Amino acid sequence: MADLIEKAEARKAALVRRKDAHDLGIGIAGYLSEVLAGYRGVPLSGYMAMRTEIDPTAAMEEAAAHGPVGVPVIMGKAQPLQFRLWEPGCAMIPGEFGAQVPEAGDWMAPEIVIVPLLAFDRRGGRLGYGGGFYDRTLELLRMSRPTMAIGFAYSAQEADVLPLEPTDQPLDLIVTERGVITPDP
Repeated sequence: MADLIEKAEARKAALVRRKDAHDLGIGIAGYLSEVLAGYRGVPLSGYMAMRTEIDPTAAMEEAAAHGPVGVPVIMGKAQPLQFRLWEPGCAMIPGEFGAQVPEAGDWMAPEIVIVPLLAFDRRGGRLGYGGGFYDRTLELLRMSRPTMAIGFAYSAQEADVLPLEPTDQPLDLIVTERGVITPDP
């Protein structure tokens, strides 16, 4: 029970930090574009930013000119995410929790997953919203082939310590508006 309270408090504090950074209007995807340029043509998934999440759309648009880009679709509670092909200007509809998803299109399997988050640490830890969608999905993808998880966040979302669990999947890179962080081992 104490772990749940600790995670709830960590999420609450992270949301405040993210909102403050978002309100400053500093969310640019330049460093994310630079990272993705090294992986031209590799199938990747981004996400459609909601509320105060940092927006990866500009980097996704650039990547879509060179290879397949998908966005996550929530299939149901406690289910892994599926990824539908996305391209700039495609018709979008509201999905679960209000996230925009392509209205139609083929499904795809990304080898790079750009992951939204509430908080991150320098060890590659990630605090999400608590549904386990990305942890479940990354574990499944990584069982079939190497899959890179890139956390995309405002630098203000960094935390010294996160209340992590053994099921939490690590980030391979963290990209912020200030630069790229390679997690410490």
